[in-house]
Amino acid sequence: MRRQTGLFGAAGVAASLGIVMLNVSAFLALAEVVSTPLAALIVAVANLIIAGVLASVAGNQSAEAETAPVTEVRDMALEDIDAELQVFVAEAKTTADNVKRMARDPVGMVAPGIASAVAKAVVSSLSK
Repeated sequence: MRRQTGLFGAAGVAASLGIVMLNVSAFLALAEVVSTPLAALIVAVANLIIAGVLASVAGNQSAEAETAPVTEVRDMALEDIDAELQVFVAEAKTTADNVKRMARDPVGMVAPGIASAVAKAVVSSLSK
């Protein structure tokens, strides 16, 4: 990532130097045809026009088209988290209800398990 950022930075510097050299060459070419101040003015006005066009194009760009997929993924993740949270809350409620029921009637909760164990033992002893 750092290397890529460095390369983009170097590319930006190289492009800036290229633009400066284009401006200098345009100035020198115009200075041979018109006066030096007029050549500088023509190059400056051309740069301002280009900057205005670029600013206009940038102003018409919408970030919504680029951020819409990210927003959609975020919303889907939030929905999944909400669904999992609801399942967890339901399970916690069920567990709390079972604990309350066991606290009220501990023998009633254990009796079915004991009864089935006793029944299995009786059946196995009778079958022998």
